[in-house]
Amino acid sequence: MYALMALLFIAGYLCIALEHPLKIDKAASALLTAVLCWTVLALGADTLLPALAESEHGPAGELRHHLGEIAEILFFLLGAMTIVELVDAHEGFKVITDRIRTHKRVTLLWLIGFITFFLSAVLDNLTTTIVMISLLRKLIGNQRERWFYAGMVVIAANAGGAWSPIGDVTTTMLWIGHQISATGIIGALFLPSLVCLLVPLLALSLTMRGEFERPEELLSEAERRDPTTPFERNLVFALGLGALLFVPVFKGITHLPPYMGILFGLGVLWVVTEWLHRSKNEEDKHPLSVVGVLRKIDTTSVLFFLGILLAVSSLATAGHLTQVAAALKDSLGNVYAINLAIGLLSSVVDNVPLVAGAMKMYPLVTPEAAAAAGEQASWLSQFVADGVFWELLAFCAGTGGSCLIIGSAAGVAAMGMEKIDFLWYLKKISLLALLGYLAGAATYIALALL
Repeated sequence: MYALMALLFIAGYLCIALEHPLKIDKAASALLTAVLCWTVLALGADTLLPALAESEHGPAGELRHHLGEIAEILFFLLGAMTIVELVDAHEGFKVITDRIRTHKRVTLLWLIGFITFFLSAVLDNLTTTIVMISLLRKLIGNQRERWFYAGMVVIAANAGGAWSPIGDVTTTMLWIGHQISATGIIGALFLPSLVCLLVPLLALSLTMRGEFERPEELLSEAERRDPTTPFERNLVFALGLGALLFVPVFKGITHLPPYMGILFGLGVLWVVTEWLHRSKNEEDKHPLSVVGVLRKIDTTSVLFFLGILLAVSSLATAGHLTQVAAALKDSLGNVYAINLAIGLLSSVVDNVPLVAGAMKMYPLVTPEAAAAAGEQASWLSQFVADGVFWELLAFCAGTGGSCLIIGSAAGVAAMGMEKIDFLWYLKKISLLALLGYLAGAATYIALALL
């Protein structure tokens, strides 16, 4: 049963990767993989996990636990996507796109890369990706050309999220667990994260030439008519951006999950837009309302997200990921090598359970305990708060997922919104992401050894 679960996950993963040749939507493959993995786990729990089978709630209780964590991500995703779509419906992004006047591909690439990098540190990599993909749709008409920029958004969002305590789920986990501090992680990872972005930007700049065509340049004068007034457009843009920026503030004040903050922001925007368009006829009002915008949300990408996270959670429950963490510790025995391996592994499976497993497998040590450990002092000193192991883990788990498009929340969101082909990303972007990942890790290690 243990091996069968791993085989089912690999088979499902291949179906997702070969979505276009097989002509089967990746969401269907992800959902089937999730259900089959959990079914095997439930049927084989007596032999696979006797303690779990004999517990009061059993595998079903464990599934409910994981579903609760996954639902937090999905509701956050739905809330953020709805806010972004609402701003888009009001042409709110014209505030930004009108200020980007360049038509040169390389110039736009660098602008998008740096905007994403810094925005991701303030919001988080998932929300930033949703915002930037929506911006790209306003800037670039050709979808295939837009994929290159979307790939760079994934790399930049993950790199920007790694050096901020609120920029990535895994970095936030380590921050809440006291493995890292806010000032410590910013100081230690800003430069490696910047290198992680610059290397792919430089490499892609060498091959990208010419100019791009904006979507509005292809429209007639009648089609260019704005659906809203400048006041409505600016108000909804300001409220939408404010709602996204308010999420980490709300979390810090209330200690409630981020999805509660995003739902609060969505509720405020819902009320304001209903009031704003109250005097308009139904035909003009409906596309600008939350009810109208909700119909434009890509439910398929949400179901894909649900399936892939449930499938990974089954492996976490069965102990596959814990076994991997133990194997890394035994076979590599070096904190740099362990973290590099975890980062590459996070491009295949979700980085959240990997980091959670690492936090359980490797101890958080006090400086006093490390100093009193004798021969083990040098090893244990790497596991103190703001120690080498935890800082490098935050970087590797945050940026390693960029190597494959389904290796991070940002990648999954971009894949769903832009219908990016898994194999296209593998051929065109994965090597760039890997070079950036290795260059950033090398930068951190060099600084740590100085």
